[in-house]
Amino acid sequence: MATTEQAETEGRGSGVRAYSAPALEKGFDILELLAEEPGGLTISEIAARLGRSISEVFRVIIVMERRLWLRKDPGSDRYSVTYRALDVAFRATPAQTLSQAAAPVMFDLAASINQSCHLVIRAQDRGIVVHRQESPAAVGFAIRLGTAVDLAASCSGHVLLAFTPEDRQRQILIGLLGVGPALRSALQRLKIVRAQGFEMQPSARTNGVTDLSYPVFGFDGQVAAAMTIPFLAMIDGSQLTDLDQTRETLRNAAARLSAELGAPADVNGAA
Repeated sequence: MATTEQAETEGRGSGVRAYSAPALEKGFDILELLAEEPGGLTISEIAARLGRSISEVFRVIIVMERRLWLRKDPGSDRYSVTYRALDVAFRATPAQTLSQAAAPVMFDLAASINQSCHLVIRAQDRGIVVHRQESPAAVGFAIRLGTAVDLAASCSGHVLLAFTPEDRQRQILIGLLGVGPALRSALQRLKIVRAQGFEMQPSARTNGVTDLSYPVFGFDGQVAAAMTIPFLAMIDGSQLTDLDQTRETLRNAAARLSAELGAPADVNGAA
């Protein structure tokens, strides 16, 4: 086992001290693995996927279950991540304040258009849905809370990146797309999104859905989130607003939330 001095020396090249905490690292590995497996995995499956022995992960899993980070299906013995991870993340980050401010705005938005809506923030190189409001209509389309969003392909991602400082924007896209035609195309699209102040495109996930998204700004004038509507056209007469009317209503809702967060009045999209 490496000493503390050795661990520090090994980490100097990256600028981060490489302290070792094996049990903690196993816990993080398990959470990240199960985040990609909504159906859950058994202890033996987890061990196999991580390339570890059952005994290595068993104690960690039992502790995580006791602390309510994991739950076990009594019928299949499969473990999955609980909402505790989301709860802690909300309480430990600005997402909680953002969600609290967004709740009444998005409730009014959904009620006025009979469509669902959701709020996405950027977390490193992907987006995360941190709040959602389902449509009050009998039929609707909604995104699950906690869903990961592709920044390079999604409507919400385009908005988040378009209003991110250009050097950071480019850095994120290179990590996602590499250097080449795809990067150039993405950067050009983001210029258009920033100029028009919103994004509208066919859903990257579902046929028949048009995604609409506007930026929400914080008190510092920086983009804090993307407010998005997966617009579902109805043919039964229950649709309250058409696509253009829905977009305008969304624009006003995003501006209202920006004002609630204390965004400067002159920021793009906040007024």
